[in-house]
Amino acid sequence: MRGRDRVLVMGILNVTPDSFYDGGRTEATETAIERGLRMVAEGADIVDVGGESTRPGACSVPLDIEIERVVPVIAGIRERSDVPLSVDTTKSVVAEEALAAGAAIVNDTSALRSDERMAATVAATDAYVVLMHMQGTPATMQENPTYEDAVEEVRAFLDERIRVAVAAGIGKHRVLVDPGFGFGKRLCHNLALLRGLRRIADLGPPVVVGLSRKSFLGKILDLPPDERLEGTIAANAVAVANGASVLRVHDVKEGRRTADVAFHLRPDAA
Repeated sequence: MRGRDRVLVMGILNVTPDSFYDGGRTEATETAIERGLRMVAEGADIVDVGGESTRPGACSVPLDIEIERVVPVIAGIRERSDVPLSVDTTKSVVAEEALAAGAAIVNDTSALRSDERMAATVAATDAYVVLMHMQGTPATMQENPTYEDAVEEVRAFLDERIRVAVAAGIGKHRVLVDPGFGFGKRLCHNLALLRGLRRIADLGPPVVVGLSRKSFLGKILDLPPDERLEGTIAANAVAVANGASVLRVHDVKEGRRTADVAFHLRPDAA
């Protein structure tokens, strides 16, 4: 899943009460469906539906609640649009239900580590999978993240997880990777990864970046999440210049415009 002539935009659709930026805004199923369709109208290539917050300190939610949150939204968007849909989950049962409802991508923040059945679940379908790096868990990841070399350690982790996915029967052409900005990283680690993103892109699979309104931008700007749009735009432009294939964003219209301009400024875009 790689745009030949542009960077793809993945709209973030959180159907949770506690996500760090948009928690509680789209809890109602119909509200979430309408928001997803609006993302498509604004230029989203993918809509990523999540029913469990992965903000720092977040705890897991019961399986049945996560299913109740995400599956009706995925089914509702699928009935009214053919946009590719992604489910943001670490649980194989949620992934199965979401794929049956019309999702085509499993966005697994644990990179197939949390649920031993997840790799087989994806392999049994023609779905794509996003493998993300995270040091620790959402509940613990920001307690004391440490690296000798963040770029090389994240790259090595993702390389190993790609091999695990392929060995499980998931075609490499169906794998995407995400360095996990903000997931078990300090400000210095996030900046190093953004500057060194080409090393991640050199692994081969398309690189998904989720920089939208993240706390490391807040540390730079000394601003709360709802005032970090300009910082997000700047960081996304750098990510595209350094090889990102997919931007995961809350603000689709701005993300689409950023991706289009930044892509045409890349040396390899001509």
